[in-house]
Amino acid sequence: MADLITVDDPDDPRLRDYTGLTDVELRRKREPAEGLFIAEGEKVIRRARQAGYEMRSMLLSSKWVDVMRDVIEDVPAPVYAVSPELAERVTGYHVHRGALASMQRKPLPEAGELLAGARRVAIMESVNDHTNIGAIFRSAAALGMDAVLLSPDCADPLYRRSVKVSMGAVFSVPYARLESWPRGLETVRDAGFGILALTPDQKATSIDDAAPHRMDRVALMLGAEGDGLSAQALMAADEWVRIPMAHGVDSLNVGAAAAVAFYAVTAGRPQA
Repeated sequence: MADLITVDDPDDPRLRDYTGLTDVELRRKREPAEGLFIAEGEKVIRRARQAGYEMRSMLLSSKWVDVMRDVIEDVPAPVYAVSPELAERVTGYHVHRGALASMQRKPLPEAGELLAGARRVAIMESVNDHTNIGAIFRSAAALGMDAVLLSPDCADPLYRRSVKVSMGAVFSVPYARLESWPRGLETVRDAGFGILALTPDQKATSIDDAAPHRMDRVALMLGAEGDGLSAQALMAADEWVRIPMAHGVDSLNVGAAAAVAFYAVTAGRPQA
């Protein structure tokens, strides 16, 4: 059973994992280096534990102690009970959901390891918006994608905002980083995947006509908001595909486009 510890000093060194959560640049560097990530909210914390992530500690406002009692009784990690005001001073924002947990990261698998057991894969290039990362992972989980591959410069799926937006779906879909870009796509092609590049370019084939759900193994590439896929990524693809637009709309937000495209890629497959 975890120790329930009341803390009233925002500078208490035991709360270090939770300091400055709104400092994006600091947290992007610090969390991977220290092997931790922050799960926010009861559902996300529970999903992280269900996915096998080890808890380092938990930070709870008093009214959440009873809600999380079963977790407190089941983990050996310390649990710090604080006032909402102190939580805000430590983290830098009002913790609406009243519950935070510092979790231990797991080593990422190699891309080839993920591809060996997959048939439907999403590949992100330079997606640096944490909200979009979270939304794409949530759609990937909901629509039955088997894995996600990230270019070296993609944002961290385990950053607090990404985890929160995904509602913990980042724990459900295995992911890996390609070591180089776009050369790393050869690993995907060598594993027998056809590589489709999602682009609004009118020269692209309608995704309905491309019929990716009939392909044995398919990898769908998505680019960053605004810029889309790079010229190098487009050149490396086997085929360009687009989502047909109406009413003069030229494109969708990458999170919305991913959901539509994932459905087209997985249509007819039984869902877990």
